Amino acid sequence: MISSECSRPVAAALPGGQAGGEANRVTEVKTNIYVTSFGPVSDTDMEYTIDVFFRQSWKDERLKFDGPMNILRLNNLMASKIWTPDTFFHNGKKSVAHNMTMPNKLLRIQDDGTLLYTMRLTVHAECPMHLEDFPMDFHSCPLKFGSYAYTITEVTYTWTLNASESVVVEGESSRLNQYDLLGQTVGQETIKSSTGEYTVMTAHFHLKRKIGYFVIQTYLPCIMTVILSQVSFWLNRESVPARTVFGVTTVLTMTTLSISARNSLPKVAYATAMDWFIAVCYAFVFSALIEFATVNYFTKRGWAWDGKSIVHDKKKERASVAKKNNAYAVAVANYAPNITKDSTMLPTIAKGGAAEPHKTKADGKALENKKTFNSVSKIDRISRIMFPVLFSSFNLVYWATYLNREPIIKDMVPST
Repeated sequence: MISSECSRPVAAALPGGQAGGEANRVTEVKTNIYVTSFGPVSDTDMEYTIDVFFRQSWKDERLKFDGPMNILRLNNLMASKIWTPDTFFHNGKKSVAHNMTMPNKLLRIQDDGTLLYTMRLTVHAECPMHLEDFPMDFHSCPLKFGSYAYTITEVTYTWTLNASESVVVEGESSRLNQYDLLGQTVGQETIKSSTGEYTVMTAHFHLKRKIGYFVIQTYLPCIMTVILSQVSFWLNRESVPARTVFGVTTVLTMTTLSISARNSLPKVAYATAMDWFIAVCYAFVFSALIEFATVNYFTKRGWAWDGKSIVHDKKKERASVAKKNNAYAVAVANYAPNITKDSTMLPTIAKGGAAEPHKTKADGKALENKKTFNSVSKIDRISRIMFPVLFSSFNLVYWATYLNREPIIKDMVPST
């Protein structure tokens, strides 16, 4: 008896009929979404994946029936025999309706002609990202849907429940490794095209990136590399190989870090927050190498930048040695004529003459030990204080600026 009662209204709602069954009536489609899985989010492709139970409800006067049942539960095959909204996702790149083991669809008709049509979908949707604050950034990923062919004079969309309950995300549904799902908001807007005006329903999912991975992989290595480059300020300026290795190695390390940090990002034309940090670290490392080159340049010319001239000291040492040698030569000349007269003086003079060269050599060694080759340059003294202070100040300003910045997502969410 039920099948005979329902055969007439179902046949009257074949595809191709007017929406809702009345020529002058606007069909209102009520929708809500239950998110079973959210993620992953792809930064390089700027898209995200979401699994949902997509529910639509509308009223078709042609499907009213009388019978012992208030709700008629039909097979999914009946969905092709009645009118259903031609809903599509505006920002969807790819959508899949699950068909295992049977098509995951639900169709129910109430006795007053109200239909409930539910299907399980996996949607790959676009998520425009503004990466200026990466990796301390916030994003609002939209999900937009509406009618493909019917304008607002024929079909309109509304949310079944209030704004906070129309889109529900299952508690354990998140598949996000790099993000935290802060919440979601819903809205409604109207778009115009050459074929008319259409209703578009929007749901925004608000995401905050987790910074832990980037701290371990990029920020800490950059900070340690800068600190390592500043160790060279504490080495003697004559240690050219050691300081050269420090400078060149740290510059190459920063170059490698800057290249690897960009691999997980799309090729955007602007600099991100991480790019600015790496650039400043690179500048510190490169400046340390230039500082060593400056110190080495003045060292080669004998100027220690400590108030003493090494070349001048060398001249003084040479003049002192020459003066002593001249005194020895005069003494020998004075005593030479008297050698034959007083042979007893010969051993003494010979002994004194033999001892004088040894004394000269000892004095020369003492003077060599007094040379100022290991003196610390003023440039190194200043750099030991200036570089750490500047780098610490930069880190303080950088982290205070980006970590305390409010998420810029309000303008991206339409008013509800």
